[in-house]
Amino acid sequence: MLAIANFRFYHSTALGSGILFAYPQLATITGVQGVVVYAVSSAAPLLIFAWLGPIIRSKCPGGFVLTEWTRQRYGVVAALYISFLSMATMFLYMVAELSALQQIMTALTGMDGLPMVIVQCVVATIYTSLGGFKISFITDNIQGAMVVCLIIIATITIGVKTDIDTSLIDSSGLTQASLLGWQLLYILPVAVLTNDFFLSNFWIRAFASKTDKDLWIGISIAAVVVLIILTLIGCTGLIAVWSGALGPDDIESSGSIAFFLLLERLPAWVVGIVLVMVVSLSTAAFDSFQSAMVSMGSNDLFRNKLNIWFIRAAVVLLIVPVIILALKAPSILQIYLISDLFSASSIPVLILGLSDRFYWWRGFEVVVGGLGGIITVFIFGTIYYGNAQAGADLILLEGGLYANDWSVFGAFVAAPVGGLLWGFGAFVVRIAFQFIFAKITGRHFGALDRPAYLNRRVMGAPEYADSDEIHADTSAGLVTVDHKGKFF
Repeated sequence: MLAIANFRFYHSTALGSGILFAYPQLATITGVQGVVVYAVSSAAPLLIFAWLGPIIRSKCPGGFVLTEWTRQRYGVVAALYISFLSMATMFLYMVAELSALQQIMTALTGMDGLPMVIVQCVVATIYTSLGGFKISFITDNIQGAMVVCLIIIATITIGVKTDIDTSLIDSSGLTQASLLGWQLLYILPVAVLTNDFFLSNFWIRAFASKTDKDLWIGISIAAVVVLIILTLIGCTGLIAVWSGALGPDDIESSGSIAFFLLLERLPAWVVGIVLVMVVSLSTAAFDSFQSAMVSMGSNDLFRNKLNIWFIRAAVVLLIVPVIILALKAPSILQIYLISDLFSASSIPVLILGLSDRFYWWRGFEVVVGGLGGIITVFIFGTIYYGNAQAGADLILLEGGLYANDWSVFGAFVAAPVGGLLWGFGAFVVRIAFQFIFAKITGRHFGALDRPAYLNRRVMGAPEYADSDEIHADTSAGLVTVDHKGKFF
């Protein structure tokens, strides 16, 4: 039963209605190669939670999200930085979800999708405020069932009602490898893997597992099922092109609605069922983001000292700009990629602290490295295009993923590599400053001292504690630990 519960944990984010746009769209551009790479890149990172979840949980037994370990390991400033990025990620995912719902309503019914978006926000806000994460877990069950039913119905009806024009298969070129397809072998694993770290509802579910074995079983099942589901959804883009539902000249402008162009050829009752399921799917994903935002705002920003209803009210107010941006949002995939680029710059410098060998790594390096990675993307873009404005646009991936050059690939190389280089540069500056300060003041230079949990093996000493943070009274047999993360 717990394994099945863990299987649900992925539905609340990755299997929102936005997947009905992003995966078929990628298929129309990069073909079979893109479908396989995107599906594997989305499913495989789940296994990271089964591996890192127990490690972080052992280092931070009292935590329930990644930011708790960040606060313990790196201090308040770094924790707030990661919290901000996590909340910004969920904000963008909320925008993508509402944008997807609005486009789905327009594509399937021809009606304005705004009323449905508003109704969804109101309904999700009411039951989430009353039930919190408990009700979110319940809707995850509904969401999982809807995904399975949607896939079964769509697969059967498309298989029966859709005629493939075999002459379009070869002429489309979608069975052949492409430059972008090869680039995606690097871009998507980096993008999806690092971005998953910012999704707090992933960590909440990972921390909630009773045993590590249950976590592994549940996530393994989830990874396989998600791989199958996303592959099937991606294939609808291929079928749309090969059946003539999407013409070769319309791929660039209408590739994102390939799935719905395919549905237009199906009976009306199928479209109606799919519409109901999609709305349920979108609502379940949206309420998970809301719940996670409330949880992070209460815990990370106010340390649970502010009445939860004030936090919920703030999240409700935040929905207003979410709706506005959703109505004007560009490609759903582009929204995801903007978030991915920021995560790719910050996560590599963050997770170095999980290794005992990097006990000297501090929050200063994490923050400088994360921001430096974005600056590196700007520098790369400016050099690559020879234009500072184009370099700034690359940060927001204004050209989308489907650029016929190396700009996007270079951006996703520049973000993590630049982040690490800036981080190590910040480390050198910090060490030099602390060394000079110690010489001037005559104090001990302890920036590179091994922490107590490694040096003295003091029972109860947290991983972030330095030697001078352990206060031992040997006569009384007491050891006290100053619970304070290290930023410098």
